[in-house]
Amino acid sequence: MMTSWIAIVALGLGSLLWVEIIRDFYHLLCHYWSPLHRLHVSHHRVFRRDLTVVSDSTYRRAQWVNDVPESLVMLLFSFLPWGVMSVYAPSQQWAALAGSLYTLIFLLGAIARGSGIAFADELTDITHRPGGFVTPPARWFVNRPYHWRHHFDNQKAYYCSTLTLVDKLMGTALSLKGKRIAVTGASGTLGRSLLQNLHSRGAKVTALTSSEQTVTLKVKGEQLPVKTINWQVGKESDLAEALKKIDILILNHGINVHGESTAEAIAQSYEVNTFSNLRLLELFLNTVGSNEDMVRKEVWVNTSESEVNPAFSPLYELTKRALGQLVTLHRLDAPCVVRKVVLGPFKSNLNPIGVMSAEWVAKQIVNLAVRDFRNIIITINPLTYLIFPIKEFLVSTYFKLFSHKRAEKIDVTPTSEASEAELEAES
Repeated sequence: MMTSWIAIVALGLGSLLWVEIIRDFYHLLCHYWSPLHRLHVSHHRVFRRDLTVVSDSTYRRAQWVNDVPESLVMLLFSFLPWGVMSVYAPSQQWAALAGSLYTLIFLLGAIARGSGIAFADELTDITHRPGGFVTPPARWFVNRPYHWRHHFDNQKAYYCSTLTLVDKLMGTALSLKGKRIAVTGASGTLGRSLLQNLHSRGAKVTALTSSEQTVTLKVKGEQLPVKTINWQVGKESDLAEALKKIDILILNHGINVHGESTAEAIAQSYEVNTFSNLRLLELFLNTVGSNEDMVRKEVWVNTSESEVNPAFSPLYELTKRALGQLVTLHRLDAPCVVRKVVLGPFKSNLNPIGVMSAEWVAKQIVNLAVRDFRNIIITINPLTYLIFPIKEFLVSTYFKLFSHKRAEKIDVTPTSEASEAELEAES
């Protein structure tokens, strides 16, 4: 009996997921098939950047030419699971109609909005309501900030309407095209590879490096110089103005003193690996001051798999774990998306025995980021994929229970300068 009810519930939920997938692929088709695009474009002409409508008549017309046809297509395909079950499991076929009933809600809502019924838009068109954003783009469900990006960031991305599953599968859950992205440790092996892959995705990259030389990328057989900003550990505040113009900051710098344990090595490791990253994180979060900033800005922090596994370099392990814990704490009330980049050993000048190539690692980082992975794990150690999510959940829950929301910005004063340190994240 229990098994039967589980099957019924699974079938009902499956039919709901099915119609959502149909809706998202219909939306995708609207952007690539001209006959549908001519209808769908009316929807994009309705809203201003603050999500207020251009006019009530334009809004109502868009419901009839876009939302109602979309709901009818969903309704038509919703009967397919019912038809299949009527043949193979007649006793449970009624559960497959859950998707049809679910779709009727959207159809009736679209008709109500198109008819100008009072409060219909407020009750049924949640992702298009104007007003300030409270949270950054959501991870699994489409909220207003997530959908805003489809209208005003890149219309060839962020297609999903309720669940973000299709965007994740297609790699359209984050668009990098036109994004202004800065990478620290840019003169290092991984830094250059990240810049190369981000540039190939249409991003406008900026190299942040302690090196005096301009960073170049190899593009179509030629060396292309990229915007390079020189900075030193301990002088992060010098980057404050530059960070205001950056959409995505990738904190990728660090040092590995291997077996050293002197007072100088301890101070330098914490200064570069932990406190410098923390200061830059704080500086960048302070630049988030509007709806568009909350939606477009992100921080990616390379914390390393040493958060959960031995790094065979005690100071590297301790300082990266400290950084990881602080990033988890910041995530609780960060005004924008904060991603962790959790890497295993990759080959570089500072780690010649690394197993993975930096180019391959950088490519995977970007591939997972555009699928909106908030914890980007790339390693040869299968235990990390199991242990890290559990650790992150437990630590995050602990911080939620026993820490207060920050009422003011934290002022982290540098304790020393490490201008001669090689700024490159390594494992």
